[in-house]
Amino acid sequence: MKRKGEKIGWAAGWMGGFIWVIILSMIFLVQGRWLNAILGLLIVVAAVLAILRCAPWHYPNTPYWKLMLGPYAVFFLSVAWAVWSYGGIYGLGLNWWNFLWLLPVLIPFGTLSTRKWSDFDEK
Repeated sequence: MKRKGEKIGWAAGWMGGFIWVIILSMIFLVQGRWLNAILGLLIVVAAVLAILRCAPWHYPNTPYWKLMLGPYAVFFLSVAWAVWSYGGIYGLGLNWWNFLWLLPVLIPFGTLSTRKWSDFDEK
């Protein structure tokens, strides 16, 4: 149970980023939009699997940026699902520039870059 807090931080932090998908899926379920609801819940399952499968303590010598590719891929899939569920980019009144708001989400790629889980092991 070494580094329990870091493990909780990885899992809870990533899973917390998908709470909105669960909420939106439940809204679709109440509205009777079954396809959107089921796809959203499948995305949540994929997210949980990606988060647990790509956990850094399973691959201590792999750089964090490589491990984050799985959860990030599911995250961007969930954004595409939400946009599609509401009628597409133009159906929402968005344009392509609005997606620049997603750039700050990528900050961990820069800040963690080549760090690894094993970098923080007690020597």
